[in-house]
Amino acid sequence: MNSRIPADRPRERLWRLGAASLTAQELVAILLGTGDCHLDALGVAARLLAAGDGVLRRLAARPSSELLQAPGVGPAKAARLLAAFELGIRLAREARPGVVRIAEPADVVRIVGGRLRDLQVEEFHLLALDTRSQVLRDVLVTRGLLDSSLVHPREVFRAAIAEAAAGIILVHNHPSGDPTPSAEDRAVTRQLVAAGQLLDLPVYDHVIVAGDRYLSFATAGLL
Repeated sequence: MNSRIPADRPRERLWRLGAASLTAQELVAILLGTGDCHLDALGVAARLLAAGDGVLRRLAARPSSELLQAPGVGPAKAARLLAAFELGIRLAREARPGVVRIAEPADVVRIVGGRLRDLQVEEFHLLALDTRSQVLRDVLVTRGLLDSSLVHPREVFRAAIAEAAAGIILVHNHPSGDPTPSAEDRAVTRQLVAAGQLLDLPVYDHVIVAGDRYLSFATAGLL
């Protein structure tokens, strides 16, 4: 029986926060759709990934006959998995845009400002960076009023850890048009900076986008 709260189930989280916010296990679970008599879809997905030490490439490299023999995976589910793997291969072959490198807060605004500045609701993103400050991934963490109960370190850092990020930059918007950080903004930032120190995954900056204005915690000496 699935005891997860509906809003926390993979499909609902995908529609609420976007596919980029989900783990590999959750994405595989959506492809499977259902589990078996012993495990739900998330459990079957975890079992599939565990067979390849949690590495998607190893799961994708398994022969189709092995997928068909995996408990909880029949022809229909195996076909969906194989189709998804093939789409990933074809997508990787297509031309990729140039790598974006972050040198200053204005670079962050150029990357995410266009889609954040005119939103009527707050969105909280993280940019996962490599050792050369190149953006590995832009992840939507939550949508709605910024609150420490919503922006939990687990949600923020799990995507960064999955990307093997060297550090992260936090970004969110103020629909009011005023980039001045609120008390909650400061509290959330302190909490995430402390968590990053424990995980050896530093928070380099927190940028607030507000219309055509922005504020950098790092530049303002607030980190």
